[in-house]
Amino acid sequence: MRVVLDTNVLLSSLLRSDSVPGSLVDAWREGRFELLSHELQLDELRSVTRRNYLRSRIRPAQAGKLVNQIRIKAEIVNRLPVVRRSADSLDDFLLALCEAGRADYLVTGDKTGLLALGTHGGTTILTARAFLDRLGR
Repeated sequence: MRVVLDTNVLLSSLLRSDSVPGSLVDAWREGRFELLSHELQLDELRSVTRRNYLRSRIRPAQAGKLVNQIRIKAEIVNRLPVVRRSADSLDDFLLALCEAGRADYLVTGDKTGLLALGTHGGTTILTARAFLDRLGR
């Protein structure tokens, strides 16, 4: 099963490891699904965790460890097609990542944008809770 976790899900896992997003990252580490990512996402994750309001809640080493784990264990997709479909143009790279990586699922907390789409090509877009339920956790 090939999965894209939205950056907001990855950030939530860093904020609370005992949360649903934290359980998803644990499931990925256990090999329950294949994670797809891209350098744009890793850059976004690094950038956002350096913002003042998050720096007090997420240690830089903790964020760096996750970025390194993703770089080593996830499938890093190199070429992305041009996609212009999301209500937030900054999220279009996630849809492009789904296309290029042939993702089965895109997991997000973006209720008004990505979740409202429901699907993109062959990718089902759902919440972290819904995906965790599909994993049977």
